[in-house]
Amino acid sequence: MDLRRSSIVLLILSVLSPATLSMRYELLSGHTKCISEEIHANAMSVGKYSIVNPNDEDHPLPDSHKITVRVTSPQGTAYHEADGVSTGQFSLTAVETGDYITCISAVDHKPETMLIIDFDWRSGVHTKDWSNVAKKSQVEMMEFEVKKLFDTVTSIHDEMFYLRDREEEMQELNRSTNSKMAWFSFLSLGVCLSVAGLQFWHLKTFFQKKKLI
Repeated sequence: MDLRRSSIVLLILSVLSPATLSMRYELLSGHTKCISEEIHANAMSVGKYSIVNPNDEDHPLPDSHKITVRVTSPQGTAYHEADGVSTGQFSLTAVETGDYITCISAVDHKPETMLIIDFDWRSGVHTKDWSNVAKKSQVEMMEFEVKKLFDTVTSIHDEMFYLRDREEEMQELNRSTNSKMAWFSFLSLGVCLSVAGLQFWHLKTFFQKKKLI
């Protein structure tokens, strides 16, 4: 019971903790960087990306600062494709549980140029921008907190069902493995007895020929 309670507490903490994948990284011309995110089935996921302007914001990006973006499912289905862009965004609803991959490639350019990429990826309850939902009045703030809590509880509920299904799959796998191991043990025992019988018969025949028995 204590282990189950601890698992539920860890699950709640993992859902309540920030699940936003936000980063800034460097990418050299002609190179690709891929990022994966595990998303559960029927969960919403949104992302946005942009190239940091090396010049002042008033100046346009150089021609060398272009990227190609591709977002794929665990089975390789493309959910988003963009070629020769400097900024963009995507959204998807996962049809299967697994690792979804976003690959960002910098266009080939001579001489090589170092690009700085801003990338933000949110999944599940974290896809909602609650700062745009919150209001100033106290009543509306309470309503906002209730909605946020409801979405969190729903996410925990879905996660618990997902873990229960995984547990059932693991139990079925264990039962299947134990059954196969039992049959293998019986087979091994039969082989050992057969070999022992053959050895006994061979020795008995040998001693009879030598008239030792």
